[in-house]
Amino acid sequence: MKKGTTDKGIRRYKRGHGESEKMMARAFEGVHHANDSEYVDTRDLYNGHSRGSRDYRDSTYDREDTYNKDDMYKKDEPYHSNGAIQTEGAGSSSRILRNEHYSGSGWTVGLGILSIALLLAGCLSRGVYYSADLYAVLLITAGSALIMIVLFLTVFRPQKGQGQARKQVPLSLAYWLGNNERMVGRTIRIPGMWRMLWPLGMMTCFGLHAWAGSVSKQGSMDEMLRWSMLALFTLLTAILATRTDGARWLACGWRMAGGLLVLSGILAVCGVLPLPFGVMRTADPEISSAGARLGGLLQYPNAYGAIVGMYALERLTAAARGIARPVPAGRLIAAVLPLMPAQAALLLSESRGAWLATGCAAVAAFALQRRGARLPLLLTMAAPLACAAWLYRQLAAAQLAPAPVPGLLALAGAWAAALLGTLLLCRLWHSGAAKAPRAAALSAIVLAGATAALMAVASTADRLAAGVGTGVSRLQMWRDALQLWSEAAWLGHGGDTWRNMFRAIQSSPYVGGEVHNGLLDLALDTGMIGILLVAGWFLLTLRSMLNFAPQLMPSVLVFGLHGAMDFDWSFTLFWMFFIWLGAWASALKTEALEGKQLGGTAEYTTSRSKLRFTFRSTSRFTSTSTFRARTRFFRSLSTQFRRSTIPMCTFFHILQRVTARLIRLSTVVIILFWLGATGWLTFRYAVAEVQYRQAMSDPDGTPAQTMHLMAALQSNPNRPDIVIALARSLPGIEAESLLLNSLSHSPMDPQIYIELGRLAAQFGEGQQAGKYFEQAIALNRYDGTGQSVALYWMEQAARREWKAGYRDRARQTAAAGVQMYERYQLLAEEVEAGDVRNDRRFVIGEHAPGYGESLRRLDSAYSPPFPPELTKQSP
Repeated sequence: MKKGTTDKGIRRYKRGHGESEKMMARAFEGVHHANDSEYVDTRDLYNGHSRGSRDYRDSTYDREDTYNKDDMYKKDEPYHSNGAIQTEGAGSSSRILRNEHYSGSGWTVGLGILSIALLLAGCLSRGVYYSADLYAVLLITAGSALIMIVLFLTVFRPQKGQGQARKQVPLSLAYWLGNNERMVGRTIRIPGMWRMLWPLGMMTCFGLHAWAGSVSKQGSMDEMLRWSMLALFTLLTAILATRTDGARWLACGWRMAGGLLVLSGILAVCGVLPLPFGVMRTADPEISSAGARLGGLLQYPNAYGAIVGMYALERLTAAARGIARPVPAGRLIAAVLPLMPAQAALLLSESRGAWLATGCAAVAAFALQRRGARLPLLLTMAAPLACAAWLYRQLAAAQLAPAPVPGLLALAGAWAAALLGTLLLCRLWHSGAAKAPRAAALSAIVLAGATAALMAVASTADRLAAGVGTGVSRLQMWRDALQLWSEAAWLGHGGDTWRNMFRAIQSSPYVGGEVHNGLLDLALDTGMIGILLVAGWFLLTLRSMLNFAPQLMPSVLVFGLHGAMDFDWSFTLFWMFFIWLGAWASALKTEALEGKQLGGTAEYTTSRSKLRFTFRSTSRFTSTSTFRARTRFFRSLSTQFRRSTIPMCTFFHILQRVTARLIRLSTVVIILFWLGATGWLTFRYAVAEVQYRQAMSDPDGTPAQTMHLMAALQSNPNRPDIVIALARSLPGIEAESLLLNSLSHSPMDPQIYIELGRLAAQFGEGQQAGKYFEQAIALNRYDGTGQSVALYWMEQAARREWKAGYRDRARQTAAAGVQMYERYQLLAEEVEAGDVRNDRRFVIGEHAPGYGESLRRLDSAYSPPFPPELTKQSP
């Protein structure tokens, strides 16, 4: 294109557009070729846009992932970092966007590294399931976010003047306040920032429960901190998604985290990587047909299988998009490299729920593809799945403990066979013969179908044949949970409701500190409000992915489906993965919209685009002229009222500016206070955890142990285990006062009532001890050890009252103890005679009959006290 022609076009462009189009004009004026002639090649953008929104969406996912033959571009055409075509004019536009958002590549690198580090920390911290792991990751998150925000607020200097030389404004309080209010206003308008509202809403719900009272104040506080961390993580990923290279960073973090989870698990099975508790071993055939299951870094096979399934599906769709056209062997191998180990890790978890959820999501992924893209998906999946199934059978035969050399050889052989099989199928499909695609499709279908049938017979059928007790137990849990939820349907009971209350309402002695259903767990904690918040978040994320990133939808479906069958959502890492996928979809959406905007305004290199450009310029010039004429008319019409309206307009304008400034400054203060309070509270809880662990390592009853326990209680007075441990080392009156105060924080903890009953029995107050023990048994009636302890101390209280001369009180205490023993005996007989699972091994204790007989003798009006040696043994 000649330079003169281009200059005329740009002059017409400036005359035909208003002031709102000047920024794009400056972007085009700043683009030059080596021959000093202005040129913007947007043919590819125009072609990609004209083929329809669905084809365009698919062309913006990954450079190697575009699989429709009609949508492929030439090798020498410039591409964006994540698959979006990068024109020479897009670089100038990106620079404008960077300046507009007050940031450069350094901030992008910092955000990317921090976000990926947090995601990897979640993987290495057992999925952030336990509170101790949560405190460590949250301290890193809050501290890093606070440092970055402070640096951003203090270091940044806005540029002064456009046509003049760049000059930085000196740092001052007035500058800081004014700059921060502008920064906050722009930050709030970042696309995708709305996703932060959902975890903030959950955080607020748990905070209100902790303030107003709940079944466990410590549980509500921990959940509030967990959702606070997720809100911070959402903020970081949302800002990263708006960056120029945000999609590349998000894709890199996803692959690193998934690869870490998969490879660590596989290498732990092969005996190369020592991973404590990475493999769960059991002799129960209902739990595992092989006798061992892979739990990986999460140490729980069901959750590990679900998260590996999410990663495997995303890599499957990406590889299918990359091999849809003839590609070099090296690129093909790189595309399918993660598939076999990911599918093998999924099979080794032996999680039927994860298999089912992944299978349903894979069917959805197959349905979401265009007709020409379904066969590549099948070709990509068949060989790795068959080889993964073979590897699973070999490792399961060794109970996931093979010798290192044979295990590594089996892994290498299966991996090589998967790559070779996929290469052969793709070469057969692209061979050009008339029947080649059909033969490849039939081969892949037969291979995948045979593999699925083999796995169903080999593992699932064996476990079903062993019994369905675990499934029945879950049904009983869900029935009891629904009954408990109906007591507070809208607001819930607060954090850790099921863990603190299931023993009081369970209909059979099953074991389950988790309800094994994410929706029911949320309903118990936050009621319908929490369910509506999470459902809205989930549906809006799916909607965003359906329009701009359908390749990510199967992974999100696994997150939702398996979360409804197990307690995956209790792992913070699952929510971090969900947030990460949402941010990734937002980044792809941003790239698609930017590419579409550039393609619709800069197409003037061909004759067809010249005509469109001229038409747009003419129409905009006409509309601009009409607008200017109307503006002059109304301006002349309003001159006679200018004296009366100017003061009023000035007043409202000043009021609007002051209000906006107050809102923005208040937002800055709230964010800083939120980060500071979260960090301070988390630090205190982390200190309490360290002090408590140190106390448990000290000998019992030593001054050092008491000192550590008191320091832990001072840092965190809400934990009942710290209170109970400290009460056992204090005098009676102080211990009782401490335990009674702890009941206001944990009213549903049966162990606190047992400790109070023990203290009352030592004081010789049998009636009061009986009340405490009755409350403890009501909160945990299938606890055989607790019932035996209650009988022992009731007998001790009766003895003390008898020796003190209060024989009537002693007989009353003994009668209450006899009633406890009779109920205990009757309940044990019902469990033994029933058909329910007795997972808690609830039976009559070894010493309980002796305590019951002693209490009966004391209850007799004329019987002397029993010999002291009969009651020396304590349970």
